[in-house]
Amino acid sequence: MTAIQSNELCLSYGDTRIFESLNLSLPKGKITVFIGSNGCGKSTLLRSLARLLKPQKGQVVLDGSDIASLATKEIARRMAILPQGPAAPDGLTVLQLVKQGRYPYQNWLQQWSKEDETMVQRALELTHMTPLADRTVDSLSGGQRQRAWIAMTLAQGTPTILLDEPTTYLDLAHQIEVLDLLHQLNEQEQRTIVMVLHDINLACRYAHNIVAIKNGKVCAEGRPQDIVDESLIATVFDLDCRVIQDPLFGTPMVVPFGRGKQPVFQDFVPDAAVTAASAAATAAVREEQPV
Repeated sequence: MTAIQSNELCLSYGDTRIFESLNLSLPKGKITVFIGSNGCGKSTLLRSLARLLKPQKGQVVLDGSDIASLATKEIARRMAILPQGPAAPDGLTVLQLVKQGRYPYQNWLQQWSKEDETMVQRALELTHMTPLADRTVDSLSGGQRQRAWIAMTLAQGTPTILLDEPTTYLDLAHQIEVLDLLHQLNEQEQRTIVMVLHDINLACRYAHNIVAIKNGKVCAEGRPQDIVDESLIATVFDLDCRVIQDPLFGTPMVVPFGRGKQPVFQDFVPDAAVTAASAAATAAVREEQPV
């Protein structure tokens, strides 16, 4: 099943055409990650899928409905988006920010409800922001601020979540924590997750579906183990590398060559035990993920 689909989508910034006649189908209940170099159009595409950017022509379909025909609140009940670098008003507390995620469910007949309170508290707990609920957003560190915005997105309670570089400003431990959380939402609640990531190895580890973008075109789309290889990385990033199997997860792991510093082991062959473990992990992954 398809969660989001683009039909003959054309996107531009000013006089610059970014995408031309793009047809894309993102699977429902899966994690899709957009990868590509800076400026290739990943964020532009994500914004268009959320109706934050109007296309020159073409159509975006959300769960079978033309997104252009839906009311703003209706879209907000179906889809949440966390853009790059969001800004909160001065003096706004974390709790007040997270409560904004329940705005789509408010009207003059229905004000704040017990369900709203439950969703806000759960979002704070999932992101470990409960102890910081009374702090102002502008007093937080970059990583804490990012987690607060993610909490607001989760409080929205939508079946589809779009995130533009959600691990920005986070150290490695918190990057894994956020991606594990998104994985949990997908596994346990079948949420559709669509996000932009710069770390290719984390993208391969967490994504069911990868969309590789180069200069406004989709170079490849599919399961990480089916499409991520040395040729794709060279095409998308203009980078020489080796792609080996992650010894823990069996997913593709990109080991880049340096443009200045050259690799010591030009003909590196993984240890036999590591190779065997990787092969077993890959087989298990493929069994769990239907074609």
